[in-house]
Amino acid sequence: MSSRLTHVVLPGTYDPITLGHLDVVARACKLFGKVTVGVAASRTKHGVGTAFTLHERVEMIREALAEHGIEDVEVLPFEGLLVDFCRSVGAQGVVKGLRAMTDFEYELQQADLNAHLAPDLESVFVMASPAFGYVSSSIVRELASLGSPVDGLVPKCIARRLADHYR
Repeated sequence: MSSRLTHVVLPGTYDPITLGHLDVVARACKLFGKVTVGVAASRTKHGVGTAFTLHERVEMIREALAEHGIEDVEVLPFEGLLVDFCRSVGAQGVVKGLRAMTDFEYELQQADLNAHLAPDLESVFVMASPAFGYVSSSIVRELASLGSPVDGLVPKCIARRLADHYR
C-alpha cells in the first residue's frame, strides 16, 4: 500500500491565472500539506505561444496568491514532462481543476499518460466552483484584448497587468 499524498503539483500554463485557478489552489491547500504550482513553459500552446513570458507568469501567480492571502504555496517554472517535474520536486500527486466534461476527457487522457510514465504519481481532480465554471485564461485574454473589463474573472493585480499588456 502506498503512502498518503503529502505534496501535490498543480500544473498549468496560467496565461494568466484566474480566480478559478486560485479557487483550486486554495482548495488543494486544504487537502494536502504541500502545494506547488508548476508553471509550464508551453512555448507553442495552441500554435501561438503564450501572451506572457514564463517569468512574467510566475511573478503574476506569486502576486495573485499574495493578494488573496494564499500562503505557503511554492510557484516554480518547468519545461518538459510534468512527471519529471513532479519527481524533481518530490510530489506524489497532480491536482487538476475541471470545469466541464470536455475538461474531463482531456485531463483523463493526460492522467492516463502520466500513469503510464509514472505509475506512482496519483492524479486528483477537483471540480470548479460553480462561480468559476465558465472562466478560462483564453476567455480572459480575449476579453482583455478587446478592451472589456475582466473584473470578477481574475485578481485585481492580474486585471492591471492585462490592461497594461493589451494597451
